[in-house]
Amino acid sequence: MVSTKSPHKNFTVIKPEDLKALIEKGRLFRNLFRFRELELTVSRLRYLPYPFLTATLLRLMSRKQCSIKDGLGHDIPITLPLILQLLRKGLTDMLQIPFLLRQVKKEIFTLSKSCENEKSKNKLDLSRAPVYLRTDLLYGMSAGGSISHISGVLNNLDQTGVKPVLLSTDTIPTIRPDLLSLLIQPGNDFLDFSELPDINFTASMFSKILTLLTDVKISFLYQRYSLHNYSGVQLARHFNAPLVLEYNGSEIWIRQNWSKGLRYKKLAEQIELLNLNCADVVVVVSQALKDKLLSRGIDSNKILVNPNGVDPDVYSPQVVNPAFRSRFDWNDKIVLGFIGTFGPWHGAEILAKAYGLLLKRYPEYEKSTQLLMIGDGKTIPLVKDEIRNFDIEANVNLTGTVPQEEGPAYLSACDILISPHVPNTDGTPFFGSPTKLFEYMAMGKGIVASDLNQIGEVLEHDQTAWLVKPGDAESLMLGLKTLIDDPEKNKRLGEAARREVVAKYTWKEHTRKIIEKLKERCS
Repeated sequence: MVSTKSPHKNFTVIKPEDLKALIEKGRLFRNLFRFRELELTVSRLRYLPYPFLTATLLRLMSRKQCSIKDGLGHDIPITLPLILQLLRKGLTDMLQIPFLLRQVKKEIFTLSKSCENEKSKNKLDLSRAPVYLRTDLLYGMSAGGSISHISGVLNNLDQTGVKPVLLSTDTIPTIRPDLLSLLIQPGNDFLDFSELPDINFTASMFSKILTLLTDVKISFLYQRYSLHNYSGVQLARHFNAPLVLEYNGSEIWIRQNWSKGLRYKKLAEQIELLNLNCADVVVVVSQALKDKLLSRGIDSNKILVNPNGVDPDVYSPQVVNPAFRSRFDWNDKIVLGFIGTFGPWHGAEILAKAYGLLLKRYPEYEKSTQLLMIGDGKTIPLVKDEIRNFDIEANVNLTGTVPQEEGPAYLSACDILISPHVPNTDGTPFFGSPTKLFEYMAMGKGIVASDLNQIGEVLEHDQTAWLVKPGDAESLMLGLKTLIDDPEKNKRLGEAARREVVAKYTWKEHTRKIIEKLKERCS
């Protein structure tokens, strides 16, 4: 567990992922009363998951004071009266669970029947404002592919001449300052239970959302789908407006394969199908996702395959960051770069292993190359294990999460950019459309990437990138060596990739296709 000292108090500071790691690795008992004073830092104190359990564990791990502090400056000491108060709240919520589930099932049934019985299409009036719904109960996100996607779409939805309105549970960095953002304030019920906060959010927020949209004349609703949420369907029915559903993959599959699964799986399936069936347009980022939806009986005519994109003015060869290279004395080095949230699909640990193999087999690269890994996330421990195993700490820089707006400057410090994505563990097709891929292309740098589904469709081997076998550290190592050894090839591939992305994969083009599909379906 990584811990630091608070600059204001003599507290040991930990993060939620540190606490989670102690529980998952069975190390909790070793840490009972280990810390004299302890502080947990979170994004939003009001929406802290599992507050009773978290507060109790913090109390048991500290000998004296302990507290929870969030990014908004709220600071609450953990005391016995507080723990008892949280326990009472959890027990009260538990008694309400049957009523909540009954209400949601009734609403799903009513909405499903309404969609089935509706014969006429929702009317599209492009003289009104598009409304973007971001309903994830995730807070304090400062970077990542979802941030790129949200801001990329939102910043370009005014191609009809009317500015879009953002309806979100949290602020989103990099969106245009001239756009209207309306914040939804979810309740803090059921926080001690998995999935129920999402379910309760949908069940309880409809009237509050209507209040926020009182003065907004709606052209269409665009929802980034989130687990257990059907707000977009409710609003579309209420306003008689078209619904565009951005579907980046089954949340059920994601939870089962990349997380701990779902307690309310059947309910999640019903809500997911409700959204897919009621939406006027379903936007997916890959053909693999469309094929999956077709196998589930979703109407092919409503599905738009629309890969992710980039703002080529933000990510550009014109972005330079010489100070960054000078600070680390990298001016004469070839810097290999990766950026991401270190998800299970990113293959960051494969990259660390490939670089370790490169330095082990070709020691001359130790002085001439450097690996820069930008971001943080779930697989960071695996990455660090590989770095230690190969004893290459001096040649690898791990930045941690950097703000989204600083990403281009970090990438500009690199000479070669890497997209080492790995296949799905269950053998299903890789369904992603990595935003980093298009950002790399726009930077005009040489790319080494996995030849995996859409990645291998967007990039062409030895024309716009050097493609390697997915999940194979040896193949990735040889790919890195190829571009390190051939600067002219690296330059040629980077320039060609930039031309390709500007011509085909901008966010402006991405949103143009959405609007054209809406016109086709709803005019």
